[in-house]
Amino acid sequence: MEWWHPDSFARRRPFLEGRALIASRLRTWFEGQGFIEVETPALQVSPGLEPHLIAFSTELVGPNPDDRRTLYLHTSPEFAMKKLLVAGVPKLFQLAKVFRNGERSGTHSPEFTMLEWYRAGAGYRDLMEDCTALVRAAARTGGREGFEWRGRDCDPFAPWEVLTVADAFDRHAGIDLLATAPDPQAPDTEMLAREAERIGISAHPGDSWEDIFFRISLDLIEPNLGMERPTFLTDYPVSMAALSRPRPDDPRVAERFELYACGLELANAFGELTDAAVQRARFEADMDLKERLYGTRYPIDPDFMAALEFGMPESAGIALGFDRLVLLCTGAEEIADVLWAPVAGFER
Repeated sequence: MEWWHPDSFARRRPFLEGRALIASRLRTWFEGQGFIEVETPALQVSPGLEPHLIAFSTELVGPNPDDRRTLYLHTSPEFAMKKLLVAGVPKLFQLAKVFRNGERSGTHSPEFTMLEWYRAGAGYRDLMEDCTALVRAAARTGGREGFEWRGRDCDPFAPWEVLTVADAFDRHAGIDLLATAPDPQAPDTEMLAREAERIGISAHPGDSWEDIFFRISLDLIEPNLGMERPTFLTDYPVSMAALSRPRPDDPRVAERFELYACGLELANAFGELTDAAVQRARFEADMDLKERLYGTRYPIDPDFMAALEFGMPESAGIALGFDRLVLLCTGAEEIADVLWAPVAGFER
């Protein structure tokens, strides 16, 4: 039956009405905190430079048919929003449509909605307070006393857990993770491989330290996060810092956290890196890795680099998967249940 058929749509309608109410409630919360809602273009010079994300590309044609350039649909509005920080907007948020190719599952859609916000003059732990207030407001709006998803329970009104990545590996895998990365820029892949084999997780020829990290995390760490109460997984090894800065008191780890509920990742937050030279070096290294793995690389946005060089304020930023939050707050089973209409070709 077509997704738009009234009988088919009726099953999803309560989830979608909940979605609209939650979006309205979150906008009210942001306005009450002095944030301004912004809208930035989906078409960008650089889509986002995470090595494992696949972007959609298109061609921009000018008035002259020979005036053509490749652009990408953004995987996050991060670069444009950070330019607005530089421009002088200190507290901003956006509910943005974002696009990631090669992703389709019960918790992924190639087009989805990202709730992203930034605070100038704030740190990543300030964003934990934002998350707690926002998720609880969304849960109340969705009429939920707690989250239940795939047989897992999580109470967003209980005290939230703050757990470092190192402590999570020790608790759930029995691995001293930081001992395998004595040099933050060159972690010991062989040592982590031995530790993985010891607990029954195979390391493959050619694996990087990050490959083994993710395999352990997916098998043993993430499924145990956000049980009974939400979990902030904090202080990632600096080799996985992405666009976050190192912690001043421990340069082995970065000011980064992810938020989990019912074993589902909801958000990724950074104490933002403002050093343009360090950020460029990270981008280049990420694109070198992407080219080795996938035979392609994306351009670094020169306008973003110019904004960093001009001077981005000390700040913290976060991206939260709005569709996943709605899923938990309404009792839906998968992402498709909370999308008003499916991406063409993915109709159910």
